[in-house]
Amino acid sequence: MHKNFIAGAWVEGVTVGLNLNPSDTNDVIGEYARADAAQAEQAINAAFEGQKRWGQSTAEQRSDALDRIGTEILDRRDELGLLLSREEGKTLPEGVGEVVRAGRVFKFFAGEALRLGGEKLPSIRAGVDVEVTREPEGVVGIITPWNFPIAIPAWKIAPALAFGNAVVFKPADLVPGSAWALSEIIVRAGQLPEGAFNLVMGPGSKVGQTLATSRKVRAITFTGSVQTGRAIGITCMERGAKVQLEMGGKNPLVILNDADLEQAVLVAINGSFFSTGQRCTGSSRLIVEDGIHDAFVAAMAQRMASLKVDHALKAGTDIGPVASQDQLDQDLHYIELGTKEGGRLFAGGELLVRETPGFYLSPALITETQNHMRINQEEVFGPVASVIRAKDYEEAVSMANDTDFGLSSGICTTSLKHATDFKRRSAAGMVMVNVPTAGVDYHAPFGGRKASSHGSREQGTYAREFYTAVKTAYTLA
Repeated sequence: MHKNFIAGAWVEGVTVGLNLNPSDTNDVIGEYARADAAQAEQAINAAFEGQKRWGQSTAEQRSDALDRIGTEILDRRDELGLLLSREEGKTLPEGVGEVVRAGRVFKFFAGEALRLGGEKLPSIRAGVDVEVTREPEGVVGIITPWNFPIAIPAWKIAPALAFGNAVVFKPADLVPGSAWALSEIIVRAGQLPEGAFNLVMGPGSKVGQTLATSRKVRAITFTGSVQTGRAIGITCMERGAKVQLEMGGKNPLVILNDADLEQAVLVAINGSFFSTGQRCTGSSRLIVEDGIHDAFVAAMAQRMASLKVDHALKAGTDIGPVASQDQLDQDLHYIELGTKEGGRLFAGGELLVRETPGFYLSPALITETQNHMRINQEEVFGPVASVIRAKDYEEAVSMANDTDFGLSSGICTTSLKHATDFKRRSAAGMVMVNVPTAGVDYHAPFGGRKASSHGSREQGTYAREFYTAVKTAYTLA
């Protein structure tokens, strides 16, 4: 039994959930505790008291704690990567890569704990000093999704702890294994005071809702669906809590006539289908200029046919299974919807049978679509990409921006003029030129615009904006 961690102790939950392997649904990874609202409240109370001690720790103490955590994550990359791939369905190289990123994130914020600075300003009044400092917000509620079960928790937990906040961590129900393993490392290697870190696994309707409504939780950072994110945002804003929301995307990848065809196909394949397409930054809309359209579609289909979809832990697997039956059903629904709307299923989109029972789906390419179709306006979150034909660059840019979302966008071109113009005109928080729309660096700001994101950016030096409060002090000398 993998227990929750509350007030410095491992405690049983109210119920128990099974963690299943999407590559082999007969494989039970483990049993994990599930909390209710009362246990979530206990964790919040513990964090409220623990933050008083952790918030008074020195920057060096916090830096050393995060550095130890990062070191152990990196030392155990193969073990943790295996667990991650087994429970989420990423290929093993992707799983190990995600673990490495998590370790690097903790190392980065170990340095940021020492670099947190302030300002001293001249006052307009004689004899008065003005100081601007940053302080921890207090208790931070962290709610994470299932698609990056160790990297996203890391890039939220690490800055929260680095800047002196206490944490109540609620991971996604679907992938408790990586969250529990990360938490065990944090509470042991970090040597944190009681209450500074709490793990509360359980349903969002109980644990997440308790975090959102508690007056003791001063900030909530959430990554997940638009519907849930908006509900959390409204609740937090009504009570004056700080909120940070990452809620997905419908990301365009523009392919211009002058693009290197081979490179464009590799960029599209990676962005659309790797990690089984279960990335909020994935390239779900391929907007292709008329002159290269047919050659690009044919080359995509040829490359897709060579991709190996199989058990995530098998050597040579390019794409693992979809993470769950619910997500598989959603993917199939949108494939059917895309064809009903007038699109053509040009390649893939078929259920696959492998040696073990799992949620296997061949990546799907839907052509002859229009930008207004639901397949091009709603997030699928699977290995499904639709192709939209554009008559020229101007129409491609217009369609790329014609969406409620604005997380990531990309362009494949050999034209410096078009690349520069697209970076300026794209209505997305992140813009990629000749690289996949999915894939970001841990030291650079992450976040989008419009319906994709709300609040300050995640990661890098920008993380301090969310996890700290600015205080201005005036002193008569």
